[in-house]
Amino acid sequence: MPETVEVCAASELKPGEMRLLEWEDLEIGVFNCAGTVYAIEDRCSHDNGPLVEGELDEQDCTVECPRHGSRFDLRTGRPVTLPAYVPVETFPVLIEDDKIKVEVD
Repeated sequence: MPETVEVCAASELKPGEMRLLEWEDLEIGVFNCAGTVYAIEDRCSHDNGPLVEGELDEQDCTVECPRHGSRFDLRTGRPVTLPAYVPVETFPVLIEDDKIKVEVD
């Protein structure tokens, strides 16, 4: 059964901003892409680079790994450029009572 983890108030994560959520042994990047919030594993599948330190492209809804430039689709976790070719995990996001929450297993 998934657990819901609170990230922050919705007003604290403005469009174009990102935040790191640490829960147990997971690091999850939480991204506000043009007003929609997404959560993906904060680990590039190519070289374990920290995705929350990368560049967010709100137009394409992707984040670029700062190490080797792989871009990941925030909606699906799939890489859209090489060298990464394995998707990263995505997590459901809920916004309840002005709080951003992420469902984790």
